[in-house]
Amino acid sequence: MPKKPSKSPAGKGPRTPAMKAAQVAAKRPKVVQKTSLQATPDLTQERIVRALETIATHLAAQGMPAAERESFKQADAYVWHPDGRLAAVPRVSRVELFLLKGVDRMRDILMENTERFAGGLPANNALLWGARGMGKSSLVKAAHASINADRKPADRLKLIEIHREDIETLPMLMEQLRDADFRFIVFIDDLSFDGNDASYKSLKAVLEGGIEGRPENVILYATSNRRHLLARDMIENERSTAINPGEAVEEKVSLSDRFGLWLGFHRCSQDEYLAMVGGYCSHFGIKVDDEALEREALEWSTTRGARSGRVAWQFVQELAGRLGVKLAAK
Repeated sequence: MPKKPSKSPAGKGPRTPAMKAAQVAAKRPKVVQKTSLQATPDLTQERIVRALETIATHLAAQGMPAAERESFKQADAYVWHPDGRLAAVPRVSRVELFLLKGVDRMRDILMENTERFAGGLPANNALLWGARGMGKSSLVKAAHASINADRKPADRLKLIEIHREDIETLPMLMEQLRDADFRFIVFIDDLSFDGNDASYKSLKAVLEGGIEGRPENVILYATSNRRHLLARDMIENERSTAINPGEAVEEKVSLSDRFGLWLGFHRCSQDEYLAMVGGYCSHFGIKVDDEALEREALEWSTTRGARSGRVAWQFVQELAGRLGVKLAAK
C-alpha cells in the first residue's frame, strides 16, 4: 500500500529539515540575556563587599588606641580631637615663667603641685579662675615648660589641650592615656557652661566619683573667668525655678568643688602693670626712656579701660612694631 503523506498544520506545508532547525534554535535559551542577568548581581555583590571592607578598615583605625597610633616621643604638647586623634604641637605659644608678673603666689603653688605630680607623688587638679588677661593660661603653659627644662626626654610631662566643646569625649581620652608610659597634664582653657549644657557631667565623672576615677598618670588643669564655672544668672535661675533650690544649685556648683586647687587671679595694680611692661621691654631689648615708657603704657591702658598682663603684652607689641624691633629674646 502507498504511504500516507505526513500531516502538517493547516496552512503550512510539510516540515523540512531547515524548518526543524529553526524551531530547535528558537526553543534554545537565550544565552546572552541569561549571562547578562547573572552578571549584574555578581557585580553589585562585589561592590558591597569592597565597601564593607573599606568601612571596617576606617573603624579599625579609629578604634585603635591613640597611644599606639601617636608616638608621645615626637613632641611635648598635643591637641586632642574628638575623633580620637592627638595632633602634635611642635612649638607651644607661650611666655617665659619669669615674665609673668603679679601672680607670684599662684605661680609658686602651681609649680609645687606640678613638680610633685611630675615626680610621681600625689597632686591635685587645679582650677585657675579670675580676672581676664591675668596670665591663667600662660601660667599653665609656662609651668609645663619650666618643669621639662631639665628633664630627660623619657621623663618629660606631656601637655594635652582639649577644647571646651569636646568635653564629652574626655572619658575616651582618659582611657587612651591610662596605660601610656608618660605623665600628662590635660589642659582645658576658658572652661564655662551656659544654659542647659550638660557636658559638665562628663568632667565631673573624670575628676572624682567615677568607677575608674582619674588615671594615676593624668592631672587636669582648667582656666575660667568664673569661680563656679557657671554664670551667676544661671545659679539664681536655679534657685527661683527648681522644686528644691538648694539641691539644684549644689548639683551645678559641685563641679568646681572637685578641683583640689583653686587659684584666684585678680586685677593688677598700676605698679604691677608697669612692671609687666618693663619686664617685656627688657627681655626683648626694646630701649625706651623710662618716663616716656611709663607715660605711653598708662595711656594705652586707659584707652583699653583695663590693666592686665594681656594689655601689657599688646602695648609691647605695638611699641616694638613702631620702633622696628622684632620680638625675639635677647
